[in-house]
Amino acid sequence: MSAITVPAVSTRPDAFLRLAMRADAVIVGVIGVALLAGANWAADITGLPVAVEQGVGVFSVVYGVVVLALAALDRVRPGGIATVIANLVCTVIAAAVILTGMFPLTGIGIAAVVVTGLYTLVMAELQYVGLRRLTA
Repeated sequence: MSAITVPAVSTRPDAFLRLAMRADAVIVGVIGVALLAGANWAADITGLPVAVEQGVGVFSVVYGVVVLALAALDRVRPGGIATVIANLVCTVIAAAVILTGMFPLTGIGIAAVVVTGLYTLVMAELQYVGLRRLTA
């Protein structure tokens, strides 16, 4: 008989931050690929211009790759701080798009932008909790 000596869950203080960053990177990256593949369709149902859908798609893919790389660094704190800030900026941008009416959004477009803003706010909070655990 043998005993398992490795814990099933990581007890490293940076584990939660790395998990939140990796999850964010994968989710946003996959959405970016989908936006690039279906920018015309997305533009039709949201009311956003095709160029905006494509730009968001490119940004999302690049963001996903960069955040995944930052989550793998030995010192995750600087990347975690940058990721929290990036998510908060995206939340503000989503709110600005809704509040200013700069695009003729459809109902689905409004819902998509609101959900995007909420997603980035929740991810910023989860990553902030991960940062706080580094100092706790």
